[in-house]
Amino acid sequence: MTYILAIDQGTTSSRAIVFDAQMQIKATAQQEFPQHFLQSGWVEHDPSDLWSTVVATCREALEKAGITASDVAAIGITNQRETTLVWDKTTGDPIHNAIVWQDRRTAPFCEELRAEGFEREITYRTGLLADPYFSGTKVHHILNKVDGAQARAEAGDLLFGTVDSYLIWKLTGGQKHVTDATNAARTMLYDIRKGEWSATICDRFGIHASMLPQVLDCAADFGTTQPDLFGAALPILGVAGDQQAATIGQACFAPGMMKSTYGTGCFALLNTGDTLVESKKRLLGTIAYQFDGKPTYALEGSIFIAGAVVQWLRDGLQIIDDAKQTQPLAEAADLGQELYMVPAFTGLGAPYWDADARGAVYGLTRNSGPAEFARAALESVGFQTRDLLEAMKSDWQASDTDGVLRVDGGMSASDWSMQFLSDIIGAPVDRPRVLETTALGAAWLAGMKAGVYPDQVGFAKEWALDHRFTPQMDDATRQRRYAGWQDAVQRTLTK
Repeated sequence: MTYILAIDQGTTSSRAIVFDAQMQIKATAQQEFPQHFLQSGWVEHDPSDLWSTVVATCREALEKAGITASDVAAIGITNQRETTLVWDKTTGDPIHNAIVWQDRRTAPFCEELRAEGFEREITYRTGLLADPYFSGTKVHHILNKVDGAQARAEAGDLLFGTVDSYLIWKLTGGQKHVTDATNAARTMLYDIRKGEWSATICDRFGIHASMLPQVLDCAADFGTTQPDLFGAALPILGVAGDQQAATIGQACFAPGMMKSTYGTGCFALLNTGDTLVESKKRLLGTIAYQFDGKPTYALEGSIFIAGAVVQWLRDGLQIIDDAKQTQPLAEAADLGQELYMVPAFTGLGAPYWDADARGAVYGLTRNSGPAEFARAALESVGFQTRDLLEAMKSDWQASDTDGVLRVDGGMSASDWSMQFLSDIIGAPVDRPRVLETTALGAAWLAGMKAGVYPDQVGFAKEWALDHRFTPQMDDATRQRRYAGWQDAVQRTLTK
């Protein structure tokens, strides 16, 4: 039993990865599933798609690795955060589609909360803002939209969970309704100072305590899978939301260390240790990880659209067939044209938090074409990252940060994108040998708990550099380009 099975349930696909005793990838399986866009700014998933793709990829990964469930010591789970499910406690049937983290339908309720001054309560207790991004307002919406839901919740018949909770409930045959501290911290319902669900916030949202999962450490006993799923009962010993799992996978265990993950969105986390920083730049305070009941805090900046802008080039504009085509296109772009693409397809996240902003492209000329669009799309990710890092530097004045940004996620494989990122932030960008840091973080949590993998210190020593990108752009150009981006954003904002 020297293998670890990591489940990585993401926004557009589910993956399962088998890691061996040396934390090397033995096999991977992945399945995409449909996105449901009911109207502008609304995004849903069919819960059955989340479940079926997780089970199928786990079985496929085990088969590819040439092992059986009896060879697996434990399962680790990482997941898209904030995506919200409500299901029947007895049947397990969801009462509504999963409302995805990108969904903006609860913006009016968030405006109501801000108008009455309740956002101050939310930020103090949870580190978050009154924004549709988070789970709490999505639960409120489901309970108020679905006929009879409030009465069923009052009767104790309904459960709420983020994707990890739903998967664990299904994997354990309804035996465990649990989550970990990092996922709980993203619901807008969890007091990260006290380490408990906030009765004050839950009461305001009309969410009943009986719906809420038990909150555990990131490495803990989350239950055991039903034997018929994979051929043996497997313990689930590690859980973390995807961005926190990536922080763990990047071994950002010291205060001042930063990582940025480029998936559908982009998420930068700065380890702030025992200190919960109250941001003055509308960044989020959150839990980076929790061991032995003790949370380690982080500052987080969230960009809603990163890799998704490349998907838009492929699926929306249809100017590429594959994401790999963006780099040669960007390299071929006319340098005389400086297009700025603000990909506010579902609003703008940190540090702007404008739910009503929508995407725009500035600087178009008659000669603008696919190459210029590709370049602007990739550059938008670098510009947005600098927005986050500038805000973090302002909030975190500690002297123990070295300014190095560790990167991971699909887009980090693009040398062009990472070089531009280093250029525009004016700092080194470190790409690790293992880009699957999110799955690795989940695997390490489970493997460490199972006694297969080393402790924090030993794991940090295993982190290995693939390539360091250093700034090549002169400072005058850097500041001019960034000023152009800031101007484009100001033209896009609605408030």
